[in-house]
Amino acid sequence: MKKNIPLIANFLLKKLLVLQKKIGLDGICITNHDNNKIKQEALDYGKKNNFLIIVGPEILTFEGDILVFGVDNLPEEMIHAEELLNIVKKHNGAAISAHPFKTNNRGLKDHIKIVKNLLSGVEVFNGSTTPHHNLYSYALATELNLPLFGASDAHVTRNIGKYATVFNGIIRDEKDFIEAIKSKNTCPAILKDGKYEEINIYDTLIK
Repeated sequence: MKKNIPLIANFLLKKLLVLQKKIGLDGICITNHDNNKIKQEALDYGKKNNFLIIVGPEILTFEGDILVFGVDNLPEEMIHAEELLNIVKKHNGAAISAHPFKTNNRGLKDHIKIVKNLLSGVEVFNGSTTPHHNLYSYALATELNLPLFGASDAHVTRNIGKYATVFNGIIRDEKDFIEAIKSKNTCPAILKDGKYEEINIYDTLIK
């Protein structure tokens, strides 16, 4: 089965590239569950097509899913969130809490409060999470003053690009991407009528 992975990945990358250009994204992140198996192929494909592709695993810890960037040697066994986050810190990577309140029992939920100092941010708008559970994430991340991110979490093509993250500055590769995350200058965005609108509920409420 492993020998078929590049063929499957190449097919999906082609579909992703067409969709991303159509909706106007400057780059995409591919976050497979617990592995980086298509990382090199994805990077090569992005370079060949002059399109930014970042690859990082979505790792399930005992407390919930965490998106990891900048770490290639992943733990082979399930570990606790704090242990994983310390590994990411050691490698100068970035770690984002994925869909904290999604109803699949894979989010960190309030455990974010315990590991907040090790997190790079929180995925507050997730395309596979109900709106009110996304708002729980937004409220908690805002309360803890953690950077906010949007992501499609697309398991089907129609959800690709539903949410995105707006960064300031130029992102050319994984190094730039991690630095942009750590700058804490991020804003989630939603795709509406073919265009992205930044989401800032806090500013809306206080106006």
